[in-house]
Formats: sequence, C-alpha cells, structure tokens
Amino acid sequence: MALQASAGRRFRAYTSKHLDELTARAGLGDDERLAIRAVATVLPFRVNSYVIDELIDWDAAPDDPIYRLTFPQADMLPAEDVARIADLLRGDAPRKEINQAANEVRARLNPHPAGQMELNLPKVGEEPMQGVQHKYHETVLFFPKQGQTCHSYCTYCFRWAQFVGEPDLKMATDEIDRLVAYLHQHPEVTSVLLTGGDPMIMGEAVLSRYVEPLLGVETLESIRIGTKSLAYWPQRFVTDPDADDTLRLFERVVESGKNLAFMAHFSHPREMEPAMVQEAVRRIRGTGAVIRTQAPLIRTINDDPAVWASMWRTHVRQGMVPYYMFVERDTGPQDYFAVPLAEAYEIFRDAYTSVSGLARTVRGPSMSATPGKVCVDGVTEINGEKVFMLHFIQARDPELVNRPFFAKYDEKAAWLFDLQPALGATRFPYEAESPGDASGLVGAAHP
Repeated sequence: MALQASAGRRFRAYTSKHLDELTARAGLGDDERLAIRAVATVLPFRVNSYVIDELIDWDAAPDDPIYRLTFPQADMLPAEDVARIADLLRGDAPRKEINQAANEVRARLNPHPAGQMELNLPKVGEEPMQGVQHKYHETVLFFPKQGQTCHSYCTYCFRWAQFVGEPDLKMATDEIDRLVAYLHQHPEVTSVLLTGGDPMIMGEAVLSRYVEPLLGVETLESIRIGTKSLAYWPQRFVTDPDADDTLRLFERVVESGKNLAFMAHFSHPREMEPAMVQEAVRRIRGTGAVIRTQAPLIRTINDDPAVWASMWRTHVRQGMVPYYMFVERDTGPQDYFAVPLAEAYEIFRDAYTSVSGLARTVRGPSMSATPGKVCVDGVTEINGEKVFMLHFIQARDPELVNRPFFAKYDEKAAWLFDLQPALGATRFPYEAESPGDASGLVGAAHP
C-alpha cells in the first residue's frame, strides 16, 4: 500500500501565530484575516502539517469542508464581539486588555455544558476527584492530564474550554491510583472512557501509565479511548517512533479479557481517503480493538445525508462500526454550526435509509444534554398535535433509559432545552415533579 508523502514527517503544529499566513493562502483579504485572528483569541486554533498538506483542498478554501472544520470563520461569533477584539488587535492593545475582552466573550459561550465541572464528581474519601466524571451508572469518564490537547482542533469542538489556557476551565487529573480505588469501591462501573482533549496525543509510555492499572480491575469490562487521531494524525499508529509499542499496549488490553473500544471521530469522508488512514485502521483492528465511529452534525461541513451515508459505508468496508451522529452541543459557536433538530432528523433518516443493515448500528441524532443522551426518533402527529418523538439512549437516572417521551414540534429548536412538553404534559420526565402534578410520564395527561 502506497503511503502519502507526509508519512515520514515529524509532527508540526501550527497555532494562531501562523493564522495570517495560512488564511492568506486561502485567498482572504486583510480585514477578513484580522477578523479571523480576533475569533482565534476567543476560541482555540491548532492544526498540523498532515491536515494542511493532505486533507485541505486549498483551491476550494475557504469553502472547503476540512478548512472549515479546522480554521476559524470570521462570523463564528457575534459581529460586535469580533469587531471589538479586531480593533484591539489593530491598535496593538496590551495583551492583558485583549485577554480580558476574550474572556468576557467566552463567559457567554457556556464553556462547560451539561454541568460537567460540577455534576457527578466521584469521591475517594472526602475529596472529589477533579478530572473524573461518574456520568452514568456504569460509565466513568477520565481526563488524563497529559492528554488535554489534540493533534488539531475542530472549530465546532464542545471541549474548546480545555484549550484556551484558562486553568479554571480545565478538567484534568493524573490520579490514576485514586480512579482505580474508586472503581474497586464501585463495581457497577463496567466501562472507563479516556477522553480530553485527545488521549492519543500522549506517547505510549505515558498512555501505559494510565491504561495498565485499569487492567487489574476485574469488574471493568471495557476501556474506551475517545480520539480524532485517525483523522488528524494517522502516523500515530503507523510511522511514529512508538507506533508499534502503542499497538502492543492495545493488544495487552484485549489479552486481559477487556474490550478496547477505539472511539474514532470522523467528521467528513475525506478524512478516510488517505492510504495512511486505511493502514492505521488495519493495524488497530489487528490488535483486537473495535473501532466505533462518531461525529456531530455540523452546518456547512457535513449537513448532507450523502456525506453521512458515504462515511458509514466506508466505515463498514474498513471494518469499523458506525456508532453515533451527535447534535452540536449548546456551547461555543453553537449558533453558527448547529442544525435544527427537525432538519437533523431528516438528514439522519435519509442517510440511514440509504445504507445496509450493517451500517445501521449508528444512533442519532443524539443530544448529550445534562440529563443524558436524548435521541430524536422522529416527527409525528398525535391527537392533532405535531410532536417530536424522543427517548433516552443513556441517562444519569437509569430509570429514564429507553423511555419514550414527546415534545412540541418546533422547526427552529436546536437543543433539548429549546423544547416544550407536548400532549398536555407540564414537564419532561427528567424534570422535578411540581406540586399538584401527579403525572409521571410526559404524555400521561394527553387528551
């Protein structure tokens, strides 16, 4: 298999200090480049040589989907905020003043959706473990300290707050021993997800320090790694100096009797075209790991059923398992990238109906909201009322899982909290019961 020219190159990252040069390559004028620099003072920017050289079609930039996936857009933030920061940059204002303006904008962007800094922090002893979330009954999320960056950043990233250099916004820990102690105390936890950032930014020696202790937890059935490294730096598994050692670590996980779920983020079919990616997939699967694929539905990047159908077919051909289509979360530039739920459902349905049953392992469109993962199952009419049909794929309260409920149809709604209860109900099943409301299920009081 012929691998592309960048196969043997060392990793090189480009950051906001390179933005002016790179956006000029996209044919943008001075004012627009300044506006993009202003956006990049609020939201993080990082890209690497592989993405620059192998994935972006520069002749199509700035409309190229991979360019839009990785480069800030001038209109991602409110125009008045961009203009204010652009004026500060133009006037060479002190860095402290620019940072203050950027922080004011960030504070309005819901930097930590779903209460992820406060809710379900597990404890060993009296102290909660920062950088660990016991989000669902059987699942714990772990944010390794050295994995809190990525090979490249996505413009839509809901974890953008991890990357802006503000310590109060970060979730991270290196206390793997405390996690192991917690798991021994909580045998109901059968799955640990290493997330970030991107855990695969870590070298094998560091990654092993986090993974190996988990192998001794008998009640643990699976270890998941959430990563976009296959799309943004497949060399990690093929030509990097520790690629073979990393694959041997994966083999040890599988040999221990645990499932290693490699949760790969692919946002567009082009990310899977290079031969390097296909070789990386082959090598990872050769360890016994299962690659499951997921991504959010993002306006101007993949809001087309043909794009999703193409991705899912490619995943199946390469032995990967389509897993989730997510809804863009209520954070960062959601207003810019979000697709309304009604449209998201139609895109999902059109793509889903055009692929074989092997690709229909995928679920969606799914919202990772505060009470859990809520799937939009469809739009229908009941007793003359047009409604969304919804259910919990996963929930903080296990009793809610797979229980259908209904919301009033709203063509503009883009998130769970934009919706209102339907069919005479006064609340959703995850909301606290109000005095005098005896209905336990949405829809229980329909006419």
